[in-house]
Amino acid sequence: MAYSTIPKGSLYMDTKLYTGNNSPSNTISGIPFAPNLIWIKARGAATDHVLFDTVRGVYKSLSTNDTTGENNNTNQLQTFTSDGWTMGDLDTSNAATTFASWNWKAGTAVSGSTTGSGTAKTYTGSVNTTSGFSIINYTGNGSSGHTIPHNLNAVPKMFIVKSPSIADDGWFVYNGVQGATKNFRMEATGAVGTSTVYWNDTEPTSSVFTLGSSGGTNQNGQTYIAYIFADVKGFSKMGSYTGNGNADGTFVYTGFKPSFVLIKNSSATADWCLRDDKRSPINVTQDTLFPNTADSESTGGTSYDIDFLSNGFKIRNTSSRFNTSGNTYIYMAFAENPFVATSGTNAIPVTAR
Repeated sequence: MAYSTIPKGSLYMDTKLYTGNNSPSNTISGIPFAPNLIWIKARGAATDHVLFDTVRGVYKSLSTNDTTGENNNTNQLQTFTSDGWTMGDLDTSNAATTFASWNWKAGTAVSGSTTGSGTAKTYTGSVNTTSGFSIINYTGNGSSGHTIPHNLNAVPKMFIVKSPSIADDGWFVYNGVQGATKNFRMEATGAVGTSTVYWNDTEPTSSVFTLGSSGGTNQNGQTYIAYIFADVKGFSKMGSYTGNGNADGTFVYTGFKPSFVLIKNSSATADWCLRDDKRSPINVTQDTLFPNTADSESTGGTSYDIDFLSNGFKIRNTSSRFNTSGNTYIYMAFAENPFVATSGTNAIPVTAR
C-alpha cells in the first residue's frame, strides 16, 4: 500500500475539464486551491498549448508546441482567482469547444540573487516545499556555472526552462534519470541530446540548479521561466522505464495511483504524451494530448492503451510513443486523490481499480 506525506493531493495538483464559451469573460472555478501554474489545451481543436503562471502575471502565455516568446494578450487569461481563473475570448483557452487544464500550486513568494559564476542577477518566484514544486523567473548572465536558487529544499528531478523574452528559442528539459549532460526539447520530438552547455554537466542540489553558457537557458540579460519538480513520496514521481515491445507491457511502479502522467521516448524520435484520469477515468485509458504539437486529442485506439493502477501504471500497447522494445522512456507522474496519508484526519485508503 502506498503512503504519502501529503494528506490530500488535489490541494496541490488538479486536472480541470471545462467548456469554452468564446465570450469576453469566462470564469473557470472549482479547483481546490489558487493555481500558480495553469496549463491549458483544447481537446477538440488544433490550437496551441498555453501556459500561464502567477510569477509572470496575467495576459502572458507560453506555448510548449512552439519556440516563440511570450504572448502578451489581454484577451487570454485575465485574472487568477482563489479557485481558478477568468479568461477572455482567445481561441487557445476559450473557444466554443472542450478543454483540459492541469493546475499546480506553488504559493510562497521568493526573491533574491543568483549565485555561482559570472555577474549575480535577480530572480523572483513562487514555491511550495510540501508538494515539491517551484516557479522561478531568473535573468541569464551568459557564464557557465551560473547557479539559480530553486528554494525546494530537495533535489529536483525535472525542470523545464523557457525564455519569454527570446522570440525563437525552445523549451529545455532536465531529467534526473539521464543527468546533467543530457537535455530534451519539449517543443520537439527528438531523442535525448547530449551537451554540457545547458546544465554545465552539474547535477542540481537541494538548493540550486546550474546553467551552462547556452542562450537557451542562460543568455546574458534575457529572462527565463523555470518550472521545477522534486519527488514527493506518494504524491509525485519522476523516473524512467524500459519498453518491452509487447501488448503486455512494462509495469511502472510509482507508489500511488496516477492522476497525471507525462511520457517521452528518450531513445528515439517520438511525441511527448500527456495522460490524465479526468479525460480517461476508466481503464484502459487512451485519450492523449501531445505537448509538442497543436494537434487535437487522440484516442489512438488500442495502440495507446495504458492502465492507471493503485501503485503505478501499466503499458498495454506497442506504440513507439510508449513501448518500443529496449527503448528508455522518461515520465513525470502525480497521484490521484484519495490515497494514503501517514497520519491525521485525512488519512484514507488507496482505492485499487
